[in-house]
Amino acid sequence: MRSMRKLTDITAVILAGGLGTRLRSVLADRPKVLAEVNGRPFLAYLLDQIVEAGVRSVVICTRHKGEQVRSALGEAHRDARLLYSQEPAPLGTAGALRYARPLLQSDPILVLNGDSYCDTSLIDFFHWHQAQNANATLLLTEVPDTQRYGRVQIDESGRVLRFEEKGGAGGAGWISAGVYLIQRPLLETIPADRAVSIEREMFPAWIGRGLYGYGRWSRFLDIGTPEAYAVAAQFFDPRIYANRRE
Repeated sequence: MRSMRKLTDITAVILAGGLGTRLRSVLADRPKVLAEVNGRPFLAYLLDQIVEAGVRSVVICTRHKGEQVRSALGEAHRDARLLYSQEPAPLGTAGALRYARPLLQSDPILVLNGDSYCDTSLIDFFHWHQAQNANATLLLTEVPDTQRYGRVQIDESGRVLRFEEKGGAGGAGWISAGVYLIQRPLLETIPADRAVSIEREMFPAWIGRGLYGYGRWSRFLDIGTPEAYAVAAQFFDPRIYANRRE
């Protein structure tokens, strides 16, 4: 078992530097993580989930219009301190983590994509990662058609066997929900001299090195397209989430 046994000890990282190109027709004036959903920025819902799991330190990796993110969210969200890592150039999702390493004070770190939300227990996810003694664990959710997202194949113990690219064979299957637990030694393997994608480059490279997938059926939302963003208000029904605001 790893030394960190509670999420209160963990640093969470939100990858919030995406350009949001596909959303520009409906969201031209702000980063997609600040897309308004029922009067709140999308990122606020992710922060609610993180804080409610017990996390007290969050690093937000920004690039495109990063000053807007900092201005909107400030230095704290409820009980959590917010820190910012502003990329000086496009570094990719893995490169953003590498650049933010001086702010990452835990092992493992909890990483979340800033444009998706998986309605599941982060505490259960963390405990499963610890029990497997994994070096990295991807939160997986099952969808009726994996074609838009790409498919993740795991064995009966949860070890990741392979990834299938977006646009491949469709049908029901596991996809990455954009939430990861990663031990620090793996972060050291991210190349330092170029932009690097964690999804396309590092995860495949970590197969066979303690990479696991934690598969649970959960409600999942990715606001990366106008069609998906259009259902966000229903997904975050204010009758459910209003009592979480402070």
